Amino acid sequence: MKHGNNKNVIAIAGPTASGKTALAVRVAKYLGTEIISADSRQIFKEFDIATAKPTKEEIQGVVHHLIDVVNPDEEFTVADFADRAAKIMENLFEQGKTPVVAGGTGLYFRILLENYDMPRVAPDKELREELKNIEKTQGVEVLYNMLKELDPVLAEKMHPNNTVKIIRAIEVCKNLNIPMSQAQKKKPPLYNIKWFGLGHLNGEDRKFLYDRIDRRVDIMLETGLDAEAGQLYEKYGRISSLMNTIGYQEFIEYFDGNISYDEAVSKIKQNTRRYAKRQLTWFRQNPEIRWLDIRNRTSDELFEDILGKIR
Repeated sequence: MKHGNNKNVIAIAGPTASGKTALAVRVAKYLGTEIISADSRQIFKEFDIATAKPTKEEIQGVVHHLIDVVNPDEEFTVADFADRAAKIMENLFEQGKTPVVAGGTGLYFRILLENYDMPRVAPDKELREELKNIEKTQGVEVLYNMLKELDPVLAEKMHPNNTVKIIRAIEVCKNLNIPMSQAQKKKPPLYNIKWFGLGHLNGEDRKFLYDRIDRRVDIMLETGLDAEAGQLYEKYGRISSLMNTIGYQEFIEYFDGNISYDEAVSKIKQNTRRYAKRQLTWFRQNPEIRWLDIRNRTSDELFEDILGKIR
């Protein structure tokens, strides 16, 4: 670790199904510390199987923060995450502990650890209604094109169907009168971070990761993913957190009679693979990440790799 301050952090990032949770638990146990989850879906209570939320057995008694913190119908912004996570980290530093931040939500890592200034713009209810109306009557593509005009840099990095993020980005741009990407300025780093990425840098052999994703989805189905999706849909209806979570959105289409069960399963696998590809693209923008190749490596070897670099 660099010196300059004693705020050392270990960050373990990577795409879905790459084995982040298991590795983070081993590292945290070894260091006698706690884990901060950087996952924008595991923050929701009741979102268990679809988000691959770690079980009691998997966390092995290691304290995990920012899992199960809000109800599915509550708003939780990136700024909320950063504020809460920073407080938890300060608390751990005071105890002489090194926080382990682990997850797959690139924006959470960026705002918390890469120290980008997050523009704080209060929700504009009227504008949101207006934009949701546009989506209903003219489709999400019209919204995406609006964002492309307001902030082409941000639009390029955003999935064209992610209505929630597109609406929020338009809201911020219009409120600040400048592109949101310009408002996200980088400040001097607050922490000494050791970055680790699970995957491999060139990403050529995606088949290995995609096979892991397909296997994981099969396990989710065996564990009752469709029943979980059904219960949540019945309880909350078409709320945005449900409609924007892979594993739920496809089953909701099935429940609505728009696609068959097999099509829903196939879509979940396809959407998860696409998501993993976007995660890798995002994390590769960070030159400080040391990539650990997960192909043909045991978890012991990966663990030893990390220990060698943090000792």
